[in-house]
Amino acid sequence: MMNLHTNTLTPAICYGEILWDVLPDGPQPGGALLNVSYHLNKLGMPASLVSKIGNDPDGQKLENLLDNWGIKKHLLQTDTEHPTSQVIAKMNNGNEVSYEIIFPVAWDFINDSEHIKTQIRPSTYFVFGSLASRNNVSRNTLFELLESDAIKVFDINLRPPFISRDLLADLLHKANIVKFNQAELEMVQGLFRGSFWKESEQIKFIQDHFNIPEIIVTKGEFGASYYKEEKAYHIAGREVKVSDTIGSGDSFLAAFIANHYRGESPEILLKNAIAMGGFIATKKGGCPDYKIKEYQDFINKMF
Repeated sequence: MMNLHTNTLTPAICYGEILWDVLPDGPQPGGALLNVSYHLNKLGMPASLVSKIGNDPDGQKLENLLDNWGIKKHLLQTDTEHPTSQVIAKMNNGNEVSYEIIFPVAWDFINDSEHIKTQIRPSTYFVFGSLASRNNVSRNTLFELLESDAIKVFDINLRPPFISRDLLADLLHKANIVKFNQAELEMVQGLFRGSFWKESEQIKFIQDHFNIPEIIVTKGEFGASYYKEEKAYHIAGREVKVSDTIGSGDSFLAAFIANHYRGESPEILLKNAIAMGGFIATKKGGCPDYKIKEYQDFINKMF
């Protein structure tokens, strides 16, 4: 079952997980691609979400949130056999948190690639992660969509045990823009037998290996770097008062894409993305309510 509407083309399409993070202090809507969609819409770049919910109360609540947030849901599917996704957060030793990503769930069974393809144009930013490839149904659909001429943005987002070297290689070969954090960059170069210490050498190794034109590396409070073809840009971050870091990387990516779409310079693009990641870290959850003016004021204070 799928909600179908006409005239629904958006400049961004996000493919992947939509779920409830079941945290010690209660459930919060989440999933990397839901978070990216949320912030893109906030930033004035309409996004459609390709995902799947269960035919259950949890799914209905998520669908209602998409309506409230203005996220296009014409590509959201409903599964009558599998439940809406949950991620269970567990506290270890008093303060360490681990996550159990329940399997299988509705978004493991995203299908109908032919209909989704009608929404993709060469100018579309098609955003995806690696987690949505953990099951063959959603994985096959994703690879059919990656044959399109869209601008393909890959948020690595490695989640053990759902990591396959061969699958990761196939996804990297399809990407035009890739976002790593520093730990993921180290892990990925190691998986492909890179042994470089300097970040610039690690990036060149991966760019050459997979022919990736643009790579972003996020570094938390230390800012981020952006490698575009033969050029590198580095912007330092600022320490902020962190509420939690849930979704801050996703908000960074949303701001990067929105500024990339508008043709901003690499320096402005990086500054605005770093500020968004820091801004969301000062708030609770991956999709907090905020006004754009709050974010703009935050940018001015940070830089």
